[in-house]
Amino acid sequence: MSTERMWKDQLYLEFARVGKSLSSPKRLEILDLLSQGPKSVDVLSKTTEMSIANVSQHLQTLLEARLVRFTKKGTFVIYELADPAISDFMLSLHSVCEKQLIEIRRIKAEFLQHNGSAEPIQLDVLLERMERGEVILLDVRPKDEYETDHIPGAISIPIEELEKHLSSLPTGKDIVAYCRGPYCLMSSEAVEIMKTRGINAHRLNEGVHEWRQFTEHLQ
Repeated sequence: MSTERMWKDQLYLEFARVGKSLSSPKRLEILDLLSQGPKSVDVLSKTTEMSIANVSQHLQTLLEARLVRFTKKGTFVIYELADPAISDFMLSLHSVCEKQLIEIRRIKAEFLQHNGSAEPIQLDVLLERMERGEVILLDVRPKDEYETDHIPGAISIPIEELEKHLSSLPTGKDIVAYCRGPYCLMSSEAVEIMKTRGINAHRLNEGVHEWRQFTEHLQ
């Protein structure tokens, strides 16, 4: 075997380590959740509806592939992405899969239709209306995700607190809700809640990472 062949075999073996770690639907979901900010094993367990033992096993696989890292805060173990580039990688994965797999587009359409979501506002339209002060942008993710990162100008009202804070929303402006991105339905739920109270509300299909990519392309 030639030296070049040995080098390539070793190289692609390492690439395959990362590929193998992504072969689980639940591990992909965990990476998406961690792209929103650091989370404890307990939070990941509740959000993914897996046992703590199963979540820990998936995290160990991701840890071995150097995709996540952890720190300890008291008795809690907090996981986060090992590098911000992994968020960009996940966005690229979503884009390729949605382009190549019609099943993803069908599932996405069915979810949104089931939740009664109207056509989302487009990023360029939102940006223009925000600059004119015509809309209020609402982040309905958990507070810790907002504190980790959020779209500039957005206010934080987690979805579970929305109904009791509706009266505090500014009047005379449209409300645009966003959450974790195209495959998150919290913003759809928020829009339905606000519409039942007579508020002119829209959802943003994209999340923080998609917003950042969009604005970077404008520069």
